[in-house]
Amino acid sequence: MATTAPKAGAFPSPYEIETPPGCEGWEEMYPYYALFDERRRETDEKRFWFWNSMHFPVPMPAFDVVCIDSPYQAVGSWQNRVFAVPPAMGIDYRCVNGYIYISGNPVTDPAKIAERAEFFQKRAGYYFQNWSELYGKWRAKMEALIRELGELEVPDLPEYEPDEVAFGEDRNTAFYELLTAYGRALRLGDLMWQHHFEFLLLGYGAYGTFAEFCKSNLPDIPDQHIAQMVAGIDVLLFRPDAELRRLARLAIGSGVDSAFVQGRTPQEIDAELSQTDAGRAWLEELEKVKDPWFNMATGDGLYHYYRSWLDDPSIPYASLIGHISALQGGEQIERPTEELARERERLADEYGALLDEQSRAPFNDLLALSRTVFPYVEEHKFFCDYWFLTRWWNKIREFGALLARHGFLEDGEDVFQLSRYEVASALDELVLTWATGGVPLGPKHWPPIAARRKELLAKLNEWTPPPALGVTPEAVTDPMTIMLWGVTTERVHEWARQQEGGSVLAGAAASPGVVEGAARVVKSVDQIGDVRDGEILVCGSTSPAWAPIFSKIKATVTDVGGVMSHAAIVCREYGLPAVVGTGRATAAIRTGQTIKVNGSDGTVTLLDGQGSS
Repeated sequence: MATTAPKAGAFPSPYEIETPPGCEGWEEMYPYYALFDERRRETDEKRFWFWNSMHFPVPMPAFDVVCIDSPYQAVGSWQNRVFAVPPAMGIDYRCVNGYIYISGNPVTDPAKIAERAEFFQKRAGYYFQNWSELYGKWRAKMEALIRELGELEVPDLPEYEPDEVAFGEDRNTAFYELLTAYGRALRLGDLMWQHHFEFLLLGYGAYGTFAEFCKSNLPDIPDQHIAQMVAGIDVLLFRPDAELRRLARLAIGSGVDSAFVQGRTPQEIDAELSQTDAGRAWLEELEKVKDPWFNMATGDGLYHYYRSWLDDPSIPYASLIGHISALQGGEQIERPTEELARERERLADEYGALLDEQSRAPFNDLLALSRTVFPYVEEHKFFCDYWFLTRWWNKIREFGALLARHGFLEDGEDVFQLSRYEVASALDELVLTWATGGVPLGPKHWPPIAARRKELLAKLNEWTPPPALGVTPEAVTDPMTIMLWGVTTERVHEWARQQEGGSVLAGAAASPGVVEGAARVVKSVDQIGDVRDGEILVCGSTSPAWAPIFSKIKATVTDVGGVMSHAAIVCREYGLPAVVGTGRATAAIRTGQTIKVNGSDGTVTLLDGQGSS
């Protein structure tokens, strides 16, 4: 993307950001190539970088960097090397005080864009023409990958190998099996990310082509109306919450709803239910729902501590309590899918009627294609980010537990404070000294490193990153950057203007409606349980995994996100007003503050003070 020279009110240089006190040496947690290095200052300082708070809202633990490298390797491979998306190659990232900033690599040469367009039309066209068949095969691949992950064994290191190793013909020692298992675990993660992005870019591409056609032929059409014409589809990702609503109705129908009291833990609720026949019958029904629907994550899946509902049932149980309370009060808990469907058809009919006969056919074709491919934009998250990744993190925990049993770590969870390369190094020494009977250095080497890094992450978490760094771009052209993150040319210039603060935040109008209410600022997944009925959720971004709390809130405001971000999609599906991509909502708004959210014009007004800094 083209950039302008730095000017007053623009974003700070990434090379001028100071390290928070007590956080010196934070760089050791990250690969050398992930840092703003003086050796490439001349190019990096002239670029525009924005904080990817949608995927990485808090400082990144050392091991979790694998969920930056692998996805960006995958998205670049598909976008740049396979489909050759004409205006965009891939995404570069840099780490600042533990936070992740990204910048797209644009294609600006018209001849190169034309060359890439030939590849894109041929290859994307094949996918669009065979979408259902190819997507069916994709789902089968993902299910097979999840099975392989579950079957991957992390061997222990026995005092003596079993007879099978001594006498068997097809045999390997634990030394080989353990190192192979770790390498395979990493490769399975890479394979998942390769699958993840195969269809996703095309889903955005189809929608982007439809949006571009609409804007060219209907100049006054709002982005929100374009999105609403595609919305209202009951995708697989909403099934877990639908099952929770069904269980809530079942609890009332079978007379066990009194167990679901605000503030009770899942364990306390289960203990009461297990004492009656009706309660036990309800628990049996819950067990049937858990596979696969409790493979949801508590967050976006990209951090190791985003556990599945199976590991941490606090979110589904909080949702059950809320649904039961609403039903007891005579409220409606269903998503307004029929209303959304009617509205999308009304908009499609009315905008279609405004077009001439020549334009109406491509309008209908592009709309039909968008509706065909769009469910994947959300559904892939269930298979990849939730079902696979929550189990993958647990597989890595098995290696951490092994290292802890041998004293290399104080706690198996500390494995995530080491990089994937450091874990490989620790495993190398572990099997070496196990094999030889030598004395390992690891128990003295790794525990203090892990302890120091946990302290660093806690301190870095107190720092508020600026929404962007570097030079304000003249134009943003990457379609994924625009649709997913909402980083448009207009939005970036608005962020630059808003650096000085103010009582009105501007963002993208993501879901229509106007409400006032008390804000609840949520900066990490462990704060989701604090959300109360009738509050307005203010966060870096949301994930579809948070869907159960959308029956409790009145509206949503995010720092980052476009009309095709998950926050925007979920809010439209639940009929809630939403403003996304404000750049600084979590920094400017405090919990309890009264705010007005206008999801129709994309503004958020702070009604009782300027908010916290």
